[in-house]
Amino acid sequence: MFSTSYSPQESYDELFLSEGQPRLVAQRVTQLLNSMSHDELQSRQRDAETDIRQSGITFAVYEQATPIDRQWPFDIIPRVISAGEWRRIEQGLKQRLVALNLFIDDLYNEQRVVKDGIFPREVLESSPRYLPVCQGVKPRFGSWAHIGGSDLVRDRDGTVYVLEDNLRVPSGVSYMLENRTVTKRVFPELFEHQHVQPIDGYTSRLYDLLLSLAPDSVMAPTIVLLTPGVFNSAYFEHCYLAQQMGIELVEGRDLIVDSDDCVYVKTIEGLQQVHVIYRRVDDAFLDPEVFNPGSLLGCAGLMRAWKRGNVTIVNAPGAGVADDKLVYSYVPDLIRYYLAEDAILPNVPTFRLVDSVERAHVLGDLSRFVVKPTNEAGGHGVLVGASASEDELKRCREDVMQSPRNWVAQPIIQLSTAPTLCGNKLEPRHLDLRPFVLSGEKHYVTRGGLTRVALRRGSLIVNSSQGGGSKDTWVVED
Repeated sequence: MFSTSYSPQESYDELFLSEGQPRLVAQRVTQLLNSMSHDELQSRQRDAETDIRQSGITFAVYEQATPIDRQWPFDIIPRVISAGEWRRIEQGLKQRLVALNLFIDDLYNEQRVVKDGIFPREVLESSPRYLPVCQGVKPRFGSWAHIGGSDLVRDRDGTVYVLEDNLRVPSGVSYMLENRTVTKRVFPELFEHQHVQPIDGYTSRLYDLLLSLAPDSVMAPTIVLLTPGVFNSAYFEHCYLAQQMGIELVEGRDLIVDSDDCVYVKTIEGLQQVHVIYRRVDDAFLDPEVFNPGSLLGCAGLMRAWKRGNVTIVNAPGAGVADDKLVYSYVPDLIRYYLAEDAILPNVPTFRLVDSVERAHVLGDLSRFVVKPTNEAGGHGVLVGASASEDELKRCREDVMQSPRNWVAQPIIQLSTAPTLCGNKLEPRHLDLRPFVLSGEKHYVTRGGLTRVALRRGSLIVNSSQGGGSKDTWVVED
């Protein structure tokens, strides 16, 4: 039996109460799973893995700087969230992205938030992702971060926190969509007696957003997705989204900026003007005229064309200034400043190690904290103090003392768990959630998101590049 063979940990479990009874929102799922033997569950898991392999769903990890394609890791037991709880999460995510877009726009224009003493000038001036070349730009709808992917975690008391914001080129939405497709194929009966809110409208919403960002004067705008190429870890996603939206997938070498400061894509019929670029290339490599002169991933002149208003770039260059874990610590203040509201979704308490008092507090007992670099992604450089060796703790102290602006610390959150098939057993594994938010004239939040699972027992690192897996995420009526 599914439930009798599973023992929740002390963490909040997404499907079960601490006494082992299923949560109300998960009763129908657990009832069906209870009717299946372990052998049948494992057979369904193998079916899912075969489906993923035959569909070519992969992600790339880097070992010794060499990208290696791996099959997407997926667990068939879904995570379930009630629609009532999701409505509050959705409101909180929209509120957050509205405030962050106002913040980014303010930083590149009037800088009222700095003049009013809400956001320290020294934090802005020391930000590696603040791009002075973007000053004075006013994107359409005031939107800089058109696509956001804030990571959510749940603590042992059930509180949902925002762990961090991803506003440059957030990835993972294709895996969210494929997880649902695979689950429907291998577990169709799970959907028969329960209303699971759909997610397959995302690519249509994304396409409509991109379309709305083209100049009004253009009747049939050309939209392209700019990829770094086949060796990028998210290349599967780039191909998937371009195919789903029916737009061209291009690399930097396929584009040219002419003397008129317009962007063109090279076609067999000649040059065709591009009006919207959904870019999956980082700022540093976007335009060798302005940023890294040796970059072959972008296109010379893109920034000129963008600043002239001849092309829209999604997400906008410079949006990464808010994709900084030190800036993250100010977001509740930014929401109050710009919206005169309290944050609906709280931050995880965060210590700013650039502050000498907070730094001394954290370094006094590193074992109680997670220490994170402020401008890394993918779980790289994160130290979980409770599981770190003495050498790792020593190295962390040295790094923090050398460059305190580059680090923040948070208390260790006992992430929630969910039942996960591990070999021939069901075991609790820690997880997080990355919903995706579209921001333009209107806002849209996916129903659920990408649930990432730490497949190693006890691990709090859920990133796929660090050995994590994923689950389908269900938002169901209460």
